[in-house]
Amino acid sequence: MKEIFQTILEFLATPLVQYGDLTISIFSILKVVILILLLQLVLIILKKFLRFQIKSRELHHGDIMAIYQIVKYILVVVVVVMILANLGINTTLLWTSSAALMVGVGMGLQNIFKDVLSGIMILFGKVVRVGDIVEVGDILGRVIEIHLRTSKMVTRDDIDMVVPNSKFVEDNVINWTLDNSHVRLMLKVGVAYGSDIELVRDILLNVAKRNKEVIDKPEPKVRFSDFGDSSLDFQLLFWTNEVFRQEFVKSDLRFEVDKEFRKANITIPFPQRTVWHQRES
Repeated sequence: MKEIFQTILEFLATPLVQYGDLTISIFSILKVVILILLLQLVLIILKKFLRFQIKSRELHHGDIMAIYQIVKYILVVVVVVMILANLGINTTLLWTSSAALMVGVGMGLQNIFKDVLSGIMILFGKVVRVGDIVEVGDILGRVIEIHLRTSKMVTRDDIDMVVPNSKFVEDNVINWTLDNSHVRLMLKVGVAYGSDIELVRDILLNVAKRNKEVIDKPEPKVRFSDFGDSSLDFQLLFWTNEVFRQEFVKSDLRFEVDKEFRKANITIPFPQRTVWHQRES
């Protein structure tokens, strides 16, 4: 029995391919497969554990995804090094011999390295997390994935957008949900001179309080902002959790304000200009 077992081990260890330090045998192939399967198993267990932490509300969803991505990259690098060592490749010599090549390649891949470094900063710094609503340039979107080089956003038009991570670090980015889930928005409206401004204020406040997307605390406020050229200008300040749908919330409020103003005979004026024309004699 011992001889049979020894024969099997010798057969498994017999090199199928051998080139320099590279040695591939059935046994080494089995170890590579086992390492990959173990990596997949560890990642599955880690993901389930982190999802449990989300359900228990001990960690933010964005923090969970950041931790998972960081651990995943570290484990992948460790497994790759173990696989190379298992095949007989000297990883130290590999990195040393390729250092000059990497420097040359790095000069041509500066943007990629910049994005990767920015991705590490994002994952550790938590400035942008999965689920956050951010504004990059003129585009507002929800972050749905953060990877090492790029991140994925979905816009209000349901368009998937891939953003280089360096955009989040170098550009001016507005994170609408970094610390608070609600934000303050403003609706501008002008009424004709001579209007009952107390009634205007009451109508604006009532419209805001009736809207289900406007939260109660902090309470909506009305500000008399200016005496305009053609109108008395007001600002309706309100808070909402619907950051992603803020334009629809404003639209609903405008519909209601216009309807209530018509009932109360309050006019929203349009700009008027007087043009004087002098006839030459």
